[in-house]
Amino acid sequence: MSLLDKVRALLGRDAVLEGPASGEIPRVAPPTPDAVALLLGTAHEEGWRVRVEGTGSWLPPDAPADLTLTTRRLDRVTAVEPQDLVATAEAGIGWDALRQQLADRGAWLALDPPGIAGRSLGSVVATGTAGPLRAGFGPVRDHLLGVTFVTGDGRIIQGGGRVMKNVAGYDLTRLQAGAFGAFGVIVLVHLRLRALPRADETLVLEGPAEELLAAADEIRAAELAPAALELLSPALARRERWVLAARLVGSPAAVAAEEGDLRGVAGGRFAPLRAEEAHAFWSRAAEAFALRPVTFRVGGLPEGGEELLDLVRHQLSDEWVSAAPGVGSIRWAGEASAERLRRLRRTLAGQEVPLTLERAPWALRSAVGHFGAYREGVGPLVAGLRHTFDPKGTLVAAVEGDE
Repeated sequence: MSLLDKVRALLGRDAVLEGPASGEIPRVAPPTPDAVALLLGTAHEEGWRVRVEGTGSWLPPDAPADLTLTTRRLDRVTAVEPQDLVATAEAGIGWDALRQQLADRGAWLALDPPGIAGRSLGSVVATGTAGPLRAGFGPVRDHLLGVTFVTGDGRIIQGGGRVMKNVAGYDLTRLQAGAFGAFGVIVLVHLRLRALPRADETLVLEGPAEELLAAADEIRAAELAPAALELLSPALARRERWVLAARLVGSPAAVAAEEGDLRGVAGGRFAPLRAEEAHAFWSRAAEAFALRPVTFRVGGLPEGGEELLDLVRHQLSDEWVSAAPGVGSIRWAGEASAERLRRLRRTLAGQEVPLTLERAPWALRSAVGHFGAYREGVGPLVAGLRHTFDPKGTLVAAVEGDE
């Protein structure tokens, strides 16, 4: 019996999305978490290698494997409790669908990940890709109350819970945020929500990067904390010069007061965008990172952000770059060789600053790895965790690379 016949016998004919053409591998869409566990348990026993995708819109589906497991049929919001500001959703739901269903109930997930609108919730959690709103609301892991995931040998494990005071298994939840599928397949996510803001305004300031970074320092010194404060390169912002964009959210009164304070610090130079302009501005910037072959992020300290930006611009380029001065993080996109990325990672490791390869072709991912051992002892720890959650290496994930 062929692998394809075994999968169909295991999960039903509908679980295979289409008959693979010559040279292609089967794409399997289990309809439930139990079906994911059954598939991975069988793959563990049979020695099949499995690559995982959500909707296939972020990481290229090019990793070598015997079959692809897609979570696209795990696409339900199973619970929303606006009064408690918590929700539970399956990992395969698209980002826009999730956001709309929450908004219909007056709730908001304060994340704006890079990529196209069709990205799945699971991919955002697995890759830990927070966008500009990280400045005001924290990284992806801060929005998670718990995750349910399936290990490489078919065990279903739940970390955390549906209420904010339930911290049992919290370390497992944090482990999955940014693990790139190395420790299991996320099937269910318990989310921490916020009330849908009644006012949402974006102000922009254009100029040379150095002047805008100085303006950002003044905003930080004044202890102002916009929901997002992002420096974008001209190509990314679709402007002639660099742009410093501030996003303010909350009640109309609070946003108006914050806008006044921001204008006062910046000498009235910030210009507001109309609502439709602001939506297009942030959407285009997010989508641009999915259009370049390589995307990575660098995380440091706020006071070292300018030096990190200079380093990235010097070693690579500055055409597709965004930086969060208040956080110290930088996201870069473009074309880069494995050697250039390794050299930049080594330089950053000397400062204990991580470089995370968010998306790239498999040849580059396998050579460089999604994240490297920028601190002593990280490598053996990751290897031990992988053996615990995926004893036979069923899940195809390029964590550390081959360097």
